[in-house]
Amino acid sequence: MYTKRILNEKLSVFHSLHFPYLTSKVSSHRHKTVIGIGGNIGDVKRRFEHLFFRLQKDKRVDIIESSLILKNPPFGYEEQDDFFNSIIVLKTSMQAKPFLAYLMRLEKKFARVRSFANAPRTLDLDIIFFDNRVINTEKLTIPHPAWHQRESVLIPLWGIQS
Repeated sequence: MYTKRILNEKLSVFHSLHFPYLTSKVSSHRHKTVIGIGGNIGDVKRRFEHLFFRLQKDKRVDIIESSLILKNPPFGYEEQDDFFNSIIVLKTSMQAKPFLAYLMRLEKKFARVRSFANAPRTLDLDIIFFDNRVINTEKLTIPHPAWHQRESVLIPLWGIQS
């Protein structure tokens, strides 16, 4: 179900039924947000598909687009398995802070445990962009810090059209 392309000895990309994805549906939601998704515990690619279906069924969001899936080495804490990362572009009527709380609840539903910085995880959901806003609070920074320095964000973003 997945096609794989090796970019180099450390990076591979995968295509599946919903990664990449682009809809022609027009959303009535007002805010456009770019979400980074990642994980490295268990069957992460399958988890991404389950996340896609959960988002697709939720009336509070519309999926506009998703990227390919990138397999890449961890950074920060390096004594762990490689990560799978992708990008999902959503439209929502939620404001940024409630949307962050929504994403954290989704992480919990997919068994995310926060043990230490850069720890292995089942699912990581990060707001990369939210409209064209700049937000700097204790719990939320948009755009996501250092997004422009991470292959795990940049490579999947290259294929995004919207």
